[in-house]
Amino acid sequence: MLSPFEVRNYRFQWSSDLLTSCATEMETIVLGWFIFLETGSVALLTLFASLQYFGTLIAPGLGSAGDRLGHRNVMLYMRTIYAMLAAAIAVLALSGTLTPLSALVIAGLAGLLRPSDMGMRNVLTSRMVAPDYLMSAISLSRVTTDSARIVGALTGASIVAILGIEGAYPFIVAFYLASGILIAKIDQHLTTQATERSLPPFAPLKDFMVALRALQDSPPHLAAMTLAFLVNLMAFPFTLGLLPYIAREVYHTGQAGLGYMTAATGVGALAASLLLGHLGRSVRPARMMLIFGSLWHCLIILLGQTENLLPGLAVLAMIGAASILCLLPLSVLLLRGVHPDILGPIMGIRMQAVYGLPVGLLISGPLIESFGFASTAVLYGTAGLLLTVIIGKHWFRDLWPSQALSNQG
Repeated sequence: MLSPFEVRNYRFQWSSDLLTSCATEMETIVLGWFIFLETGSVALLTLFASLQYFGTLIAPGLGSAGDRLGHRNVMLYMRTIYAMLAAAIAVLALSGTLTPLSALVIAGLAGLLRPSDMGMRNVLTSRMVAPDYLMSAISLSRVTTDSARIVGALTGASIVAILGIEGAYPFIVAFYLASGILIAKIDQHLTTQATERSLPPFAPLKDFMVALRALQDSPPHLAAMTLAFLVNLMAFPFTLGLLPYIAREVYHTGQAGLGYMTAATGVGALAASLLLGHLGRSVRPARMMLIFGSLWHCLIILLGQTENLLPGLAVLAMIGAASILCLLPLSVLLLRGVHPDILGPIMGIRMQAVYGLPVGLLISGPLIESFGFASTAVLYGTAGLLLTVIIGKHWFRDLWPSQALSNQG
C-alpha cells in the first residue's frame, strides 16, 4: 500500500496536494459561511459553490497544456494563482471591505482552475509510479483530500470562530504558498519524459475532439464518464455546497456543527481511500463504481430524512465512504487503456463531468425553497439511483462481468 512513497517525486506531490486540499477546505468553510451569514440566501450559497467549478469548460485545454508544458509546471502555476487570489481576499477582509459580491467574484476566478486540479494530480501520479501500484497511488493521493476535509474543516471553522475571516485567511495563503514550493521540488524531467516525444502544436479544440472520439470507441470509458456526470449532478450537491444550509436550517447548528459535518464526510472518505489502497489490484473497478454509485444515491435519500446532527453525521460518513468507493475505481478505469498523448484531454473531459455539480446546485436551491430539503433529497436520490441502474444495464457486458477488461486489476 505504501510502495508509492518510495518514489521521491510522489512524496513531494503528495505533500503539496495535502496542503492545497487543506487550504481549499478551509476556504470553502470560511467563505461559504460568510456568504450565507451575510445574505441568508440559499440561492447565493449554491451560486458560490457552483462558481468553484466554473472552469470545467476549459479543463480539457488545461489537460492539453499539461501534456506539452508538463503537468508539474501547470500545477505550479495554478497553485501560485490560488495563493494570489486568497491573498486578495485576506487584504479585503483585513481592510473591512470584503463583501459577498467580491467573495463571489474571486471564487469564480479560482473556479476557472480548481476543477482541473484533481485531474492534473492523477495524470502526474500515473507518470510517476509503476502501473501495478496505480490503484494504491491514486488512493493515497485521495487521502490528501479526505484528511484535509477533516482537518481543514475543523481548523477552518475553529479559526474563523476565534479570529474571524480576517484572521483565517493568512493561514490559507501560507498553505497555498507552501504547496507551490513543494510542487517546484518535483524533478521536472522525470514527470515530463512521457511528453518529450514530438507532439503536434497546441490545439485544444482538436485535442478535445480526438479525446471524444477515443471515448466513443471505448464503451467502459464512456460509461464511466456518464456516471461521473450523474453523481456530480445528483449526489455531490448535498456535500459540496449545501452543507452550510443543512447545518443552519435543518440541524440548527453553527460553525462548529458545520465543521463536524464536513469532517464526518472526510472520515468516511478517508477510511474508504485507505481500504482501496490496501486492496490494490484486487479491486474490480467497473463493478465497484456501479455498486457504490447506487448506494451513494440511496444514502442521499436517507440524508434528507435526518433532522438531528448526530444521525446526520453518521449518514454523512457513509456518504463519504460510498463516494470514494465509486469514484476512485472510476478514475483508475479512465487512466488505464488510454494513449499517453491524449491522457491530459481525457482527464480534462473527466473534470468536465464536474459541470453537473453547479447545474445540480443551481437547480437544488429553488427546489429546496419551494418544496423543502427532504423532498429535494428524495427527488435527487431516486432519480440518481434509477439513472445509475440504466447505465449499468446499457453497458452491462462492458462493466459487470468479472472477466471484462474494465474489471481487471
